[in-house]
Amino acid sequence: MSVLNTFDLSGKVALITGCKRGIGKALAEALAEAGADVIGVSATLELANSKVAQSVEAIGRKFYAYQCDFSNRESLYQFIAEVKKDHPVIDILFNNAGNILRKPAAEHPDEYWDQIIEINQNAQFVLTREIGKDMIARGSGKIIFTASLLTFQGGINVPGYAASKGAIGSLTKAFANEWASKGVNVNAIAPGYIATDNTEALRDDPERSASILGRIPAGRWGEPEDFKGPAVFLASKASDYVHGTILTVDGGWMGR
Repeated sequence: MSVLNTFDLSGKVALITGCKRGIGKALAEALAEAGADVIGVSATLELANSKVAQSVEAIGRKFYAYQCDFSNRESLYQFIAEVKKDHPVIDILFNNAGNILRKPAAEHPDEYWDQIIEINQNAQFVLTREIGKDMIARGSGKIIFTASLLTFQGGINVPGYAASKGAIGSLTKAFANEWASKGVNVNAIAPGYIATDNTEALRDDPERSASILGRIPAGRWGEPEDFKGPAVFLASKASDYVHGTILTVDGGWMGR
């Protein structure tokens, strides 16, 4: 097989959470460009004629839209039952949904903590377990989490987010340890500082923005499109011997 063919996702079905905009939208476009049909879900994704649907369909692939409030366990289980009924075979799961709430640790309220842990950690564990068990039964599947630089670092004013992303790093390894021998690859991508809604507050702060840019060897904020290549790699046959890895896409931040 040609090496380029190992990146081909023709005939595959990918479920991508948090795909309405930003990194998630770029992920949907990338997997569609590689040949996959896309199941998209987020809390507010339009069920018809969304921008991400238009992009995927313009590429020539199918897009199936769902809504799910990942902070609500009942909503999550309803979504899982519905999507598994509609799509008995899901080849790729990309856990990208997430949220961030900023307040100093001494003032960080319970509701901030609980919401972030539920969306960023608990929902991702449940979804991975439920989709992953079908992959195990088939003997194949690709699961990718969106981690963070705060998988490795503590951050400032985001204790819940940092805790949840640290947990995502450990979950990636825990699932990989159990499922690698069963034909299921579990890995993660850790974005650096990317120009998305989550970093708008940082980019709008001249002092913080300058400090961050000064530490990025590439000298720029990342863009959602920077994740297309890594996503296709981890979702494809090209990564068959890659398990439990957290791939940083950060302009060299962690190398520094």
